[in-house]
Amino acid sequence: MLGKRLKLLRKLRELTQEEISQSLGIERTRYSKWEKGVSEPNLKMLCRIADYFHVSTDYLLGRTNILTPPSWKK
Repeated sequence: MLGKRLKLLRKLRELTQEEISQSLGIERTRYSKWEKGVSEPNLKMLCRIADYFHVSTDYLLGRTNILTPPSWKK
C-alpha cells in the first residue's frame, strides 16, 4: 500500500523521484525501492515523507483514505 500511495502522491504533484529524493536527502534508488515495495522507510523517514506530502502517516500506510489531515479542512 505504501508504494502505491507514494507513487500516487508523486504523480498528483507532478514530481519526479529525483525531486522528492533530493528534498528528503536520500538517493533516488532508495526512494524508487519504496515505490516498488522492495523496501520500506524507517519510522523517522515515514514521518518526514508524510510532512513532505502534507498527509498523515495513516494515509501513507493505508489505514485511512482521507488524503488531508483533519486540521487542513476548511
